[in-house]
Amino acid sequence: MGVVAEVWRSSVRLLTNSPQLNGGSHKSALWKWRSFSGQPKRTVMWTWVCGFMLFSLGVISLFTGHVVSHLEWYSQQLSKRSLLDMSRREPIDIWKSKYSKFFYGCSERRRNFPPAVQEHSSNGYLLIAASGGLNQQRTGITDAVVVARILNATLVVPELDHHSYWKDDSDFSDIFDVNWFISSLAKDVTIVKRVPDRVMRAMEKPPYTTRVPRKSTLEYYLDQVLPILSRRHVLQLTKFDYRLANDLDEDMQKLRCRVNYHALRFTKRIQSVGMKVVKRMRKMAKRFIAVHLRFEPDMLAFSGCDFGGGEKERAELAEIRKRWDTLPDLDPLEERKRGKCPLTPHEVGLMLRALGFTNDTYIYVASGEIYGGEKTLRPLRELFPNFYTKEMLANDELKPLLPFSSRLAAIDYIVSDESDVFITNNNGNMAKILAGRRRYMGHKRTIRPNAKKLSALFMDREKMEWQTFAKKVKSCQRGFMGDPDEFKPGRGEFHEYPQSCICQRPFSYDKTSTDDEEEDMSEENHNSTSPGHVHLSSADNERDEVFPD
Repeated sequence: MGVVAEVWRSSVRLLTNSPQLNGGSHKSALWKWRSFSGQPKRTVMWTWVCGFMLFSLGVISLFTGHVVSHLEWYSQQLSKRSLLDMSRREPIDIWKSKYSKFFYGCSERRRNFPPAVQEHSSNGYLLIAASGGLNQQRTGITDAVVVARILNATLVVPELDHHSYWKDDSDFSDIFDVNWFISSLAKDVTIVKRVPDRVMRAMEKPPYTTRVPRKSTLEYYLDQVLPILSRRHVLQLTKFDYRLANDLDEDMQKLRCRVNYHALRFTKRIQSVGMKVVKRMRKMAKRFIAVHLRFEPDMLAFSGCDFGGGEKERAELAEIRKRWDTLPDLDPLEERKRGKCPLTPHEVGLMLRALGFTNDTYIYVASGEIYGGEKTLRPLRELFPNFYTKEMLANDELKPLLPFSSRLAAIDYIVSDESDVFITNNNGNMAKILAGRRRYMGHKRTIRPNAKKLSALFMDREKMEWQTFAKKVKSCQRGFMGDPDEFKPGRGEFHEYPQSCICQRPFSYDKTSTDDEEEDMSEENHNSTSPGHVHLSSADNERDEVFPD
């Protein structure tokens, strides 16, 4: 109506301002016009008005498509906003988000996405030496594929880290299905298992080796790395973890998702053991939660926090901390206030009980060596007697994997991914990678402690009744439960918030989903999450990233 009114006003202004329709020297022109029409003045005026109205309708028709498209866009935004506003007002469902069914992973390549450059036409061979534990190396492998695509290079299957704290000498093919990795990405990047002998023999010098800065941009790779690759034909990038910027175009972000969530499939042996543990958990309970405690001595030492163990604890952790000569001296109390300290197992248990998980809930603990052993775990066991680990559920099957920390970590990864609820206890690599994957796979409930607020609450918990404590915990945790509305543009790692790879289904205010339909959707999501199983930016936080998994 606004457009019609404006055109109407314009037509009136045109008629009233026309020199031929005003008096004076223009009367003869008006006389000629009236004589030609042979119509009374009022009739002629009406004819002009009708003509301008028809013209205005024509103008409106030209813009109708744009008007409709804008209306549709605003409708979609209002629908999404309303959905998320509703989720904030409603009580928290601790087992799943009511609105998760409206979101799904979408990382398909576009039709006009150019095919991979073939080996004989590429700019050379790119060798990658990943760094850290299993999940830190996973980020490096994912970004290596994208960098190979940027450089039009042939990627050699990445080399895993054998010299870090974990001292695991597993190769890529010992953990991941290498043939699936190569074939599933064939349309994106050409990948080979090794540099051909003829190429190595023809080289006058050994492969050029360098390390790129953290979170290097696409332009850096094109300006600084590509010339070296083109000149030397074989290039190795070392310590390759978090060496690619968060903020890439949508095609490259979707490629990251295709690598991380589809191409990196565990070997059949690892997958078999992991799924046996999952089936044994599900045989005991229809649903279970997985907790990544991350309360190993190295993690506690790295954090610089105090966990109530007195002088003995401080001396032991200080000795371990010497392994990292670049770590600054930290004030344990200040670190806790800032939310940088992992919760103790007891605090994790209290948080879960306060949120509403009852003591008959089945809990799987994904962890390595717990600092303090059984004494540290006892309070958590008392809160949740149905307490299990991979060692308790698959001791015999695990024996061949015991010398290899990354393969053991892969078992925890599989069980945590398949759990109904996943609880992290720090913002390390496993927490980020699994949080991102669970978002991609349908926003499966993933709980991250709001450590900054919880730390103050735990220090005062003796001063309040349980009901008050529980109410405050629920308030603290709103926004930290893995709901679809938790992403804030410009914050977080892409591996944790793969927003470019998450699409939304239309939302209706009608009660279109009954409990049965929700159960069907949950089952569908569960069946689709078997792990391989058959635009963002943030400040560089070295402390969070250097220490893996």
